[in-house]
Amino acid sequence: MEIETHGGGEDYSALLKAELAAGEEPEIFNSSGWAGFDPYVDRATDLSGEAWAKDLVEASKAQITRDGKLLGMPMNLEAYGFTYNKDLFAKAGIAELPQTLEELEAAAKKLKDAGITPFALTSEWWSMGIHTLNIAFANQADPAAFIEDVKAGKVKLKDDPIMKEWIRLVDIMFANGQDNALTTDYNTQVAEFAAGKYAMIQHGNWIQGMIDEIDPALNLGMMAVPLQGKPNVFTGVPNNWIVNNKSAQVEEAKAFLNWMVTSETGKKFISTDFKFVPALSSIAPNSEAVGKIGGDFATFANANPEQVKGWNWDRFPDGITQQWGAAMQEYLGKQITSEQLLEKFDKAVQDIVKK
Repeated sequence: MEIETHGGGEDYSALLKAELAAGEEPEIFNSSGWAGFDPYVDRATDLSGEAWAKDLVEASKAQITRDGKLLGMPMNLEAYGFTYNKDLFAKAGIAELPQTLEELEAAAKKLKDAGITPFALTSEWWSMGIHTLNIAFANQADPAAFIEDVKAGKVKLKDDPIMKEWIRLVDIMFANGQDNALTTDYNTQVAEFAAGKYAMIQHGNWIQGMIDEIDPALNLGMMAVPLQGKPNVFTGVPNNWIVNNKSAQVEEAKAFLNWMVTSETGKKFISTDFKFVPALSSIAPNSEAVGKIGGDFATFANANPEQVKGWNWDRFPDGITQQWGAAMQEYLGKQITSEQLLEKFDKAVQDIVKK
């Protein structure tokens, strides 16, 4: 088997499109769901009849289903909010997690007063243009309908009250992060957070493996993000395995995916080695491998299901989040105002939707 891996800030979709344009057809490739999957629908093999399909967690199916056909295998479930260092919060005298933006700002001040930098920031486009911005979309009353209105030009982000409140959240984060945020990449951001340099980081359970390599004893939790009403955490499927119907090895590719989720070896890789929260009910999650971040999320989600929101960025066509990320980099660097930031968001949508 030949495996090519990309991540850590690379634009996977752009790299994949370049390979396909060059005539390189991988037997299996990755794709997100919703609109992010649209460029690859014609290459996707129908996997509805596979034995494992009946075991998929219900919430994982819709984003990769077209016309009633399951066109990919959801890789896993991930969740994010603010991952936080419980010991640093205790050191700063923060006994209760912030429930409002005012309380978040007050917590940041307590941390600073205790000599602790509140937020570990990064300039990665995908972190800001995808995860940060999703907080605003997920807080809409009906995110899917709101996004359709934005794409149709019926709604402007610059006029939306939730977007304006979201700007305040971003300002709190940016004002309370490290000085060199604009030159901090993802790996450095997570490594320095794992070393105990910062109290909060806007990432989810996917960083647990990197954390464990540096300090497996780090006392972490997942904090819900305040914005509208009660604070929320956000969960979804990060990627799907797509079997390429242009390949001559479709049956072998399907057999491999089946092996991965049914054999004891494959299931161990998913639940233990990869530290995944499985998207199939037939694979028991390994609470020890998932770690403190995922464990904290599970506890919160079970107690507060109404405060668990979805991932919405893939409802937009490919290319928009990249432009949003670039605009966020400008805002982090204080090159544009908040009004100009929201205007750039709207322009990115209309530029790409019109194409």
